[in-house]
Amino acid sequence: MILQISLTVPETKAVIARASASLPEVRKALDGGRIFLKGGTTVSMLAEELAGMKLGICGRISPLGAKGPKYVQLDAPHSIVIENGQVKSVDDTEEEEVLKLKKDDVFVIGANAIDIHGNAAMMAGSSLGGPPGRILGGLMAEGVNILILAGLEKLIPVDISHAVKACGRKKIDLAFGMAVGLIPVFGKLITEQTAMEIFADVRCTVIGKGGICGAEGATTMVVEGEKREIKKIYDLVKNIKGVSTSGSEKSLKECIKAGYGCSDDLACIYKNPITPGFWDDEK
Repeated sequence: MILQISLTVPETKAVIARASASLPEVRKALDGGRIFLKGGTTVSMLAEELAGMKLGICGRISPLGAKGPKYVQLDAPHSIVIENGQVKSVDDTEEEEVLKLKKDDVFVIGANAIDIHGNAAMMAGSSLGGPPGRILGGLMAEGVNILILAGLEKLIPVDISHAVKACGRKKIDLAFGMAVGLIPVFGKLITEQTAMEIFADVRCTVIGKGGICGAEGATTMVVEGEKREIKKIYDLVKNIKGVSTSGSEKSLKECIKAGYGCSDDLACIYKNPITPGFWDDEK
């Protein structure tokens, strides 16, 4: 049996979260280990699944560009650790908590770019990449399970290595929002396509991208398998249809000029508007 489905971007995030929550390594870590969730809208969906809470969202891409949150104090933790059924904020102790992770524990992060080879990278608009920049390199050397949750709207038409070389906070002269660089992230990449194949014994093929009227960035897929397996996918899609972006309400409001973190932003035209005659300068 073959089922055709179309998922909006928030719906793909929900599907990725549902499938990730069912992974053996996640279930094992829930039973007797630790799960570290590093905030982002897709990871926030997983936090809803595992801990019944939304995460605070920091950096984001909005219609205005690469932006941060409006408020200094978020209304929910950006990063949490789940251990023995307990949830704790680790926003101020990320490095210490990462050091506690063991080989069967799980670290979950999102990505801003993925390529066709399964490579991923996250944007960094803060100096030295902020807390993630300080912990990711060491984390990958520890041998901990790393899950990267990223929808196919993040798929770019070049290799991640090429994109990393093309950008950089101090390389960019002007930016709609904060100038960013890219930090490569290595781990098990979960997209909406792989999520379908985790959730049921099916074969999933993406046949189209994009849409209109709220379905911009949507993914259209065909899923093939036995009828009982297709029913699992059908029920899943019916259940998540219409979901909205995950993240605490206050944190989803974006920064304005001179907002939170603005002092660390580089090349932002909202922070430092270009002056009259700027384009007349030959330099």
